[in-house]
Amino acid sequence: MMTVSKNNMTIKVTPPTEGLFDLMIFARHADSQDPYNWVCSYQIQCLEPHKGEELPKNPFHFWGLHQKVGDFGIKESSHKGELLVAPQGTLLLTLQTSRPLLAMYELVNKDLDAALSKKCLVAQAEEEKLSCHVLCPFQGYYWLSVFVKDLGGSTFRNAANFLIHCLRPVNQNELFPSGLSVHCGSGISSSSHGLSNPSHSAPIITTKLGKCNITFHTPANVELTASLSKDKVISAKYPLERYVLVTHLKTKVSVCVVLPESGVYKVGLFGRSKDRKDFVHICDYVIRCFSDPSWPPFPRVYSLWRRGCVLLEPRTGVLQEQSWVRFRVKVPKAYQAVILGQEKTVMQRTPNAVWEGDAFTGAAGLQVKLAAKFSQHCSSLEVILVFEVEGGSPASLGCSG
Repeated sequence: MMTVSKNNMTIKVTPPTEGLFDLMIFARHADSQDPYNWVCSYQIQCLEPHKGEELPKNPFHFWGLHQKVGDFGIKESSHKGELLVAPQGTLLLTLQTSRPLLAMYELVNKDLDAALSKKCLVAQAEEEKLSCHVLCPFQGYYWLSVFVKDLGGSTFRNAANFLIHCLRPVNQNELFPSGLSVHCGSGISSSSHGLSNPSHSAPIITTKLGKCNITFHTPANVELTASLSKDKVISAKYPLERYVLVTHLKTKVSVCVVLPESGVYKVGLFGRSKDRKDFVHICDYVIRCFSDPSWPPFPRVYSLWRRGCVLLEPRTGVLQEQSWVRFRVKVPKAYQAVILGQEKTVMQRTPNAVWEGDAFTGAAGLQVKLAAKFSQHCSSLEVILVFEVEGGSPASLGCSG
């Protein structure tokens, strides 16, 4: 194992058997592309070989930080040396940077295939810091390679290689979800889209209640949407898109997530400005919950549910059959709001701009729709929210505000 810094080099040798070995050292100028020249040799006599696990092969030859890592924009690492120990199978590596960088990571172990390896890493890129959360699903040694580039750069360069020794592996059912981007949590990408003051700056959110609320301050011209996904859905009754609700206020956006079952989820945030037609990916969050939650979904949301619309009551999209339910919503540009249930109910607008009304749900299997007119001269109603009516035990309706 060779580590090279600006002014010195260290080589650790582990002979595979007892006997006499030749160690030959070759060198060249750091900026040269010429062939390496032989510098010196050592003879090593091994009387008793080290009986340990074979280390993973590192094609980049050096361990630890690259000799010229400062030129890459990296100032220092949270871990000194080349060997990192993960006693419980988890590790957080951080690299302080002198300028904004993007990073990619590769994790190698003799028992780890490429698909599973991607589920072991969460990357976060901030203005002056790169972070990598690592999970080790097998006991033994891993090679973690770090590649970086400038924001406008074209190619990633190998900046560091770390040897990780996992003493106790994590459960494979608790690995990160598939398809995470290089932008997890808040950082360079979220701030470049105008998002600030995040409620959760770290990319991994652990919840015992099975729900969380991610908020950002946003400019008036930015619209956000969110997706919720899970690698293996076991018992969720509704599509996962129904378990996330995005609410835009004047200067703030709230992404409320409730979970139908335990496990590890990915929340993807997407945004667009007023002059853009398509949403672009901003960042991902990982939500972990192992307390067996079973929250009901939110109502189905339609395109007219926009900035300023707030669902105050009920906060669930599943309503109890044959019951009266109070509805309270904010729909700023609505001229009239109605509830279409067993009967049509015209909602009343309070002085604080909240539309209110009580409606009877009717039999299980029906839908209750919240609709609005957005002009005095418009004859048609536009549906903005749809609730399901179910039998059985009453769902927790909840309320907000």
